[in-house]
Amino acid sequence: MVKDFILASSSPQRKALLEQIGYVPKAICPADIDESEKKHEKPSAYVKRMAREKALRVSSLHKGEVILACDTIVVCGRKLLHKAQNDDEQTMVMKNLSGHAHHVLSAVCVIDREGKIAERLVDTRILMKSLTDDEIKNYVASKEWVGCSGYKIEGRMEAYVRKIIGSYSGIVGLPLYETKNLLNGAGIK
Repeated sequence: MVKDFILASSSPQRKALLEQIGYVPKAICPADIDESEKKHEKPSAYVKRMAREKALRVSSLHKGEVILACDTIVVCGRKLLHKAQNDDEQTMVMKNLSGHAHHVLSAVCVIDREGKIAERLVDTRILMKSLTDDEIKNYVASKEWVGCSGYKIEGRMEAYVRKIIGSYSGIVGLPLYETKNLLNGAGIK
C-alpha cells in the first residue's frame, strides 16, 4: 500500500526494505548533495549529517511533505570505508575487514509536514571471519560491492559473517524498526 511520504534515495535495497513492512513511498526523489567528509569529522557525525542533508535537500523541493532519508556507512576502527571505485580498492576494503570486527552505521532522518526533524543513529557490530585470498578475489570478482560502502550483506558476504550485533536491515541500508517509528511519529501509519 502506498503511504504519503517521499523517499530521498534511489537505493533499490531501501525501497525493497520499506515494501517488506508495507511502507511504499508515494515518490522517490534522490538527493543530490556533496558527500565529502569534513576535516576531523567522526563517522557517526558524518553519517547523521549525510542523512539530514539529504532530507533537507528533498524537503526544500517538496514543501509540506513527509521526507525519509538515510545514509549507511561501514567503519573499520576509526576509518570510514568509502565506496570502492575499482577492484584494487575493493580488495583493500576486504583485507581491512578480514578477521576483524567492524561497525555499520545507519542514520535515518524524517522531516514531517511542519518541517520538524527527527533522527536516529543505529550502530551494528559485525564480526567477520578471516578471509582467504581466494575468498577475497571471488568476492571482488562478483561485483556485488559496486555502489556500496564496504559490501552488500545480502549476498555472498553473508557467508563470511560470524556474528551480527544489532540491526540486519541497518546493514542492508535502512534500519526498519527505527524507520517505522520515525514515520509513525510523522503521521505515516
